[in-house]
Amino acid sequence: MRKLTIAAGLVGVSVVVGTLAAKALRGPVGNKAVPAPAKDVELYRYMGRWYEQFRYEASFERGMDEVTAHYSLREDGSVEVTNRGRTAGESGRWKESVGTGKVVDPDTGAKLKVSFFGPFFGDYWVLDHGDDYDWSIVGEPTGRYLWVLTRVVRPSNEVLGFLEERVRELGYDWSLIRRTHQ
Repeated sequence: MRKLTIAAGLVGVSVVVGTLAAKALRGPVGNKAVPAPAKDVELYRYMGRWYEQFRYEASFERGMDEVTAHYSLREDGSVEVTNRGRTAGESGRWKESVGTGKVVDPDTGAKLKVSFFGPFFGDYWVLDHGDDYDWSIVGEPTGRYLWVLTRVVRPSNEVLGFLEERVRELGYDWSLIRRTHQ
């Protein structure tokens, strides 16, 4: 019985440590009041290549530059998501992840669930975008993740300044932003 109690205690400690480690890897909350998406999204117009300009650093993307996201509509209505980037350092290896997204808010088209790991889906909210789909600000309800995307590799300083201002207006902590070098 004592062995069973010790084993149960070790399992409990492992669960607590694992939960704390997972929370630490997610990073700080940069927006405690994530707003609802500002505009509807016409999914077919959102498809194509996007270049990441800014982000909150995340463990799965740590130190990466030249990050792109490519979205394509599948026949079943889901979205294929291909994220690609180069790791830091002289070796600068390319990493690529392919996932699947599905719209979960058909009224606006702005809220999706995306999975890169089997049955585990995360929120992907298009919080705002340009009328011509030339820029996009993406987040999720916890406020821990943020991505600012454009259709061009190197947008003008005016566009980047506008995007910074818009991110701040949405309530995000600019001090947590990492600029992505393209």
